[in-house]
Amino acid sequence: MRSFPALGRVISLAAAVAMLGTVMGAPVQAATTYKIGVDLPMSGADASNGIPTDNGVILAVEEANKKGLPGGIMIEHQVLDDAVQGVHDPAAGSQNIKTFAADASVMAVVGPFNSNVAQAEIPVSNDAGLAQISPSNTNDKLTIGEDAKKLRQSHPDEITYFRVCTRDHYQGAAGAQSAKKLGFKKIYIVDDNETYGKGLADVFEAAFKAGGGTILGHDHLTKNQQDFKALLTKIKSTNPDAVFYGGVTATGGGLLRKQMADAGMGKLPFIGGDGISDEEFLKIAGSEADNSYYTVAAPDVGMPSAQAFNKAYQARFHQAPGAYSAAAFAAANVIIDAIAKAQKSGSVTRAAVLKNIQETKNMPSPIGPVGFDKNGDTTNGVISFYKISGTPPKATYLNSVSIAQL
Repeated sequence: MRSFPALGRVISLAAAVAMLGTVMGAPVQAATTYKIGVDLPMSGADASNGIPTDNGVILAVEEANKKGLPGGIMIEHQVLDDAVQGVHDPAAGSQNIKTFAADASVMAVVGPFNSNVAQAEIPVSNDAGLAQISPSNTNDKLTIGEDAKKLRQSHPDEITYFRVCTRDHYQGAAGAQSAKKLGFKKIYIVDDNETYGKGLADVFEAAFKAGGGTILGHDHLTKNQQDFKALLTKIKSTNPDAVFYGGVTATGGGLLRKQMADAGMGKLPFIGGDGISDEEFLKIAGSEADNSYYTVAAPDVGMPSAQAFNKAYQARFHQAPGAYSAAAFAAANVIIDAIAKAQKSGSVTRAAVLKNIQETKNMPSPIGPVGFDKNGDTTNGVISFYKISGTPPKATYLNSVSIAQL
């Protein structure tokens, strides 16, 4: 929202219009504005995920305001960056949620992108009664079991965290299933030792073993590690059919793949989760990204329900959507719908918005019908599988599987 300096402070465009109308002798009733907070990594290597995801929220807000909302209310988008020195940071994410919680006009939050950031944020949003919907968090422990309940320290039985993507229990299983179908029998696993990366790698390992596959080894990267020569030499000696990486590009995924060529494994298949689904992976790995595979914990944007969104996104941002742009668009629209329902009922409060989000069932969206179960997880779980190939390498959609099939 554009702002103007006035009387030593900054006022919103709506307030400026109201002030101008009063000065001219024609009072103007400013529309009530409610904010959707957005917490994503918007700088550094992680920005290739954060920016297109944020664009999905921007598009949802712009479309809603253009269409019009009950009572003439307006929705404002406010994004805060949770990256520090180019990498997503849990402490920064937690502080961002505190900032949103302190602003009474923020009704709910879209984000975060990364699961370890979510672990730091959920206690804060739960304490504030502030709903947040992630388009991309997949770690099981954010919503399932005692670990999830411990994150809800202030209100253990109140679900304030939701996600429109499915969780790693299914993503890891789908990855293992796809690896088996590709004919891989012996795989070496590496993870970045973070909440998302290690969690996904552990699920993949268990599922691949259960399907009759062999895990030759499982190692963890150290934070900020840049040289993988010793690790890759060790991996090569085991003669794997493929290497599985659990983690994101910013924590080593791109460099690991690139350095495989120096270790004589440039042609060896490389498998990962949605943490390597970003443009940054292609940029860092370069030509060595060829023959890589990854899963995304959401439906492919090529599905029929996403075509109108894809067209609108392309027209607005002049580029194709990111892996989680449509999911963020869906998450934002759930919040917008919850605010609209609260307005119709006569009281827009965080509690009312939270209740409406909790009750969301089969809401149409580009990623299919959106709804949440008792844990805040999506009721429309789909995993999509992609291959990176060609010169220059680019990602191609292969297939999708419903969590009911896993």
